[in-house]
Amino acid sequence: MFITVIANHRGLVDAAAVGLVEKMISFLFIVPSSMGATVSALTAQNAGAGKGDRARQVLKDAMTISVVYGCLITALMWLVAPAFIGFFAKDAAVVAAGTGYMHSYIFDAIFAGIHICFSGFFAAYGKSYIGFAHNVLAVALIRVPGAWLLSNAYSDTLFPMGIASPCGSILSAVICVVAFTVLNRRGAFDKLVA
Repeated sequence: MFITVIANHRGLVDAAAVGLVEKMISFLFIVPSSMGATVSALTAQNAGAGKGDRARQVLKDAMTISVVYGCLITALMWLVAPAFIGFFAKDAAVVAAGTGYMHSYIFDAIFAGIHICFSGFFAAYGKSYIGFAHNVLAVALIRVPGAWLLSNAYSDTLFPMGIASPCGSILSAVICVVAFTVLNRRGAFDKLVA
């Protein structure tokens, strides 16, 4: 919502480009989102059966799939973003602005898969507060202020504004790795505690 407000203040072309790319990103993020739900379900089953090692393996495998998918979709969008965006928008200015935004935002496909999988894992163990915390921190500290600052600093392109999202996901991923490492050392993922 905040990103849409920022884009709307930049004018019609940028607002249209950001809106279009945001919808495309929602579609492209189906795989990482599905991996998060998969991790949650399979982790809960394995944790409930007392198989913490298998639950951690589910997390590792799902993150691997998500990161590989993220790398592939990032490379693909760098190659075909103008054609992909041009399929939905005929205005050359919207396609150009959207391409710049997509080229920076799409890197989020790599990092979001990591924290989405971790969030599913934490939720299965009754620690969904970690997912809530890292998302709030990423939005409040990086995504919204970063998009606003970069939008104001670079009024002629959307590329810098799109960088805020992957940077927020990097923060989320770091928080998740730290939380997982600390809790794993304490044995929190060896068995499901009701």
